[in-house]
Amino acid sequence: QVQLVESGGGLVQAGGSLRLSCTASGRTFSRYETGWFRQAPGKEREFVAGISRSGGSKYYADSVKGRGTISRDNAKNTVYLQMNSLKPEDTAIYYCAADDAFLVLRGTPRYWGQGTQVTVSS
Repeated sequence: QVQLVESGGGLVQAGGSLRLSCTASGRTFSRYETGWFRQAPGKEREFVAGISRSGGSKYYADSVKGRGTISRDNAKNTVYLQMNSLKPEDTAIYYCAADDAFLVLRGTPRYWGQGTQVTVSS
């Protein structure tokens, strides 16, 4: 098992930036593909970005491509999501998740954090 804790959310004006962090404890974090997902009020959860175990492969949803950067520091058991040029439609609870790559890619990883709220004001 791995436990995940997100941080870094908050209230930001449109056009601003935030860096979300996801810190893991438990089993070796570097064994897991990791992804960021988000859920806005009244909407289904959606994939935002993912990163391979080594950090060598990164992939993004079209909605954040060019504005988001995912990275990881396995020595610190932490994955980051840097979001720039934030828009009101980015408002959501952002969740970190980890598991085998195919489960993250399918959107059904077993391990989830509790989420961190991001609110973008216009």
